[in-house]
Amino acid sequence: MKLLRFGPPGQEKPGVLDRENRIRDLSGVIPDISGPTLRDGSLDRLSGLDLEALPLAPAGVRIGPCVGQVGNFIAVGLNYAEHATETDAEIPDEPILFNKAASCIVGPYDDVILPPGSVKSDWEVEIAFVIGKRASYVSEADALGHVAGYCICNDVSEREYQLERGGQWVKGKCCPTFGPIGPWLVTPDEIPDPQNLSLWLEVNGERVQSSSTRTMIFPVAHLVSYISRYMILEPGDLVTTGTPPGVGLGMKPPRFLKPGDVMTLSVEGLGEQRQVVR
Repeated sequence: MKLLRFGPPGQEKPGVLDRENRIRDLSGVIPDISGPTLRDGSLDRLSGLDLEALPLAPAGVRIGPCVGQVGNFIAVGLNYAEHATETDAEIPDEPILFNKAASCIVGPYDDVILPPGSVKSDWEVEIAFVIGKRASYVSEADALGHVAGYCICNDVSEREYQLERGGQWVKGKCCPTFGPIGPWLVTPDEIPDPQNLSLWLEVNGERVQSSSTRTMIFPVAHLVSYISRYMILEPGDLVTTGTPPGVGLGMKPPRFLKPGDVMTLSVEGLGEQRQVVR
């Protein structure tokens, strides 16, 4: 299934795509697509629904973030060797983890707002996953059984804040609108192998990132298992897994986002995003 949330910011309703890619309203069946819904197993009951019997969402309705009430928003740094190389960083021996603030999450077509004084805001197409079952010290063999679904994340990053202001990376990762996710949360039955998906990003129609999840250093199953050694992953937690080469920081000379730029990005099977920079 391709699950989504639609409506004005803060008032999103749960939805699902039908066979004709029309949005069907799930609000009469479940309250939201979120940690509590995942925790109580409500999504398991959706497989038997007659989607054609559900009401259609209004035409042209806004698509919001594909999961709500996110508790932990965890990110993985330098998870593609070529991206580490292009940014003059060492290739990691273990996953690099940091947090993005849940308050930075927006919908896949919402504007990205440059923070005041930003001079080095950058793009990062990534595949992300949402936890569906509590994970603590899980084995790699069992790890994917804890994943509720996959989505696209644009891990927008202010590089001056991230790298030149001291301390941890979170300074450049958490600004409002710096976490577009969606459009869909795609259930694992439609993504049998998350390590064999193409992903790309364009800025103003120019393709700057083009790669495959095959080249990730640490695959999704390893990440679930690894992260669960250091914290409990709860249903609804969101993990974004790192970006391939082609970011603005790695260009020569570096190139960063400016007002009016348009980012378009996609991960195979997970839809497409588009954001205007303001």
